[in-house]
Amino acid sequence: MYLTNDDAVAIADRFLSARRAASGLADYPGTFPETLAEAYAIQDRAIAAWGKPVIGWKVGRILPPLSQKLGTDRLAGPIFASERATNGAVPEMPVFGEGFAAGEAEFLLRIGRTPPAGKRSFTLEEAADLIDAVHVGIEVASSPLGAINALGPIAVVSDFGNNNGLVIGREVADWRSSGFEEWLVSTRIDGEEIGTGRASSFPSGAIGSARFLFELMAERGIELKPGQWISSGAVTGVHDVRPGQFVEADFGAGFGVRCALTAASPE
Repeated sequence: MYLTNDDAVAIADRFLSARRAASGLADYPGTFPETLAEAYAIQDRAIAAWGKPVIGWKVGRILPPLSQKLGTDRLAGPIFASERATNGAVPEMPVFGEGFAAGEAEFLLRIGRTPPAGKRSFTLEEAADLIDAVHVGIEVASSPLGAINALGPIAVVSDFGNNNGLVIGREVADWRSSGFEEWLVSTRIDGEEIGTGRASSFPSGAIGSARFLFELMAERGIELKPGQWISSGAVTGVHDVRPGQFVEADFGAGFGVRCALTAASPE
């Protein structure tokens, strides 16, 4: 069964209503999409109805065997909120206590130039040339739908890519020669280490995530703007969290980011 435009609007509205109410969703709110294209159609309608400026885009991994089935190894969703973590600050970030929440250590790439109009294919070098800064950070993944990750990439795409904010840490100086994709990154929840990894384990690394986003947005007809962020993927994995916990991401050499998680409040 293919989703109609009315179906997509109704699903988007139910997700947004739950986000505004800071309430949970026990089940997927409508007929489940069959394809990523249908899921992105829901996402497009939700972005338009949400009415808030998009400050960036998160990129997430799709692992085998689903990547073969869906024809892509990544997905994307909009970012609407961010906090700066500078000078030891510990920002508070809201998550849906009745839904799903995760903390993810990520490299954040800042777009320096709008990709050329009409260009639909990019080399890694061309993608890197459109980036003007790299920072360390934490993606706060959260959705009212508690089963969103268990339901898979199609569900994730249809609710803003399962994003609820971004914590922006220190800038990586001379990022193109820094070798940052080889840095060993670790994540701690309430002081306990729960994952380690390197961005180089991604297909084509963090810059591969930027290339994916530039090509996907060209296909979707969405203009990317200078200053928008690309949250390039969970380096140490996706780690479930709940309100009241602390997330710490350690990138080495003094590059650390922390945030405290709070329960989202109704708007």
